[in-house]
Amino acid sequence: MNSTPRGANRFLLALLGLVFMAVGAGLVAVAAIPAAARWWQDFAGPLVGDLSDFTARTHLTPDTGSWAWLVVAVALLLVVIVMVTWIANQGKGRTDVLFTTSGSQDDDGAAGRVVLSSAVAEQALKRALLERSDLLSVSVTSYDFRGQSCLRVRVLPRQGVAPHLVAAEVGATVEAMDALVGVQAPVLLSIGSGARSRFTKAERVR
Repeated sequence: MNSTPRGANRFLLALLGLVFMAVGAGLVAVAAIPAAARWWQDFAGPLVGDLSDFTARTHLTPDTGSWAWLVVAVALLLVVIVMVTWIANQGKGRTDVLFTTSGSQDDDGAAGRVVLSSAVAEQALKRALLERSDLLSVSVTSYDFRGQSCLRVRVLPRQGVAPHLVAAEVGATVEAMDALVGVQAPVLLSIGSGARSRFTKAERVR
């Protein structure tokens, strides 16, 4: 529901994975296959010599004050800016407003504006769901999805609890919340499972 660039993230992860796999396979081949090691020595030896000659001709040593080190610093700064921008674009789409309306002919005609904070729905729904003994944890967040405020509910039920029963009961709670706040917002329900649900014992009442 958020605006995380999932397509770009998957492409970058796939590209980095392929690069690391190729590098790892090359290192294994050079270490395990004598023919590959000889080929690498024949290929890399002249490149290292050419790089040394180029460094000597252009005085690319740290103590000569060459302009090339400034170019390298600027390039590294650009890489840092790109990485910070990429990190900042993750998980966007949160909203603080669930519903807003202005005065119209449907009410008393008074000028004004009503804004319902998303925290009201989040807290009311989370508090109602946390009272249930069959749920270990509840998380409610609000997102702006295609210009409309939506709620995302993530619950972690105890082991052995039927997911369809949890979905039905959470749906009933959401309908009660809609009646309470007077707004029907789209809700995405996510039912998870994990080690906590397997190892946490159910509470018993004696």
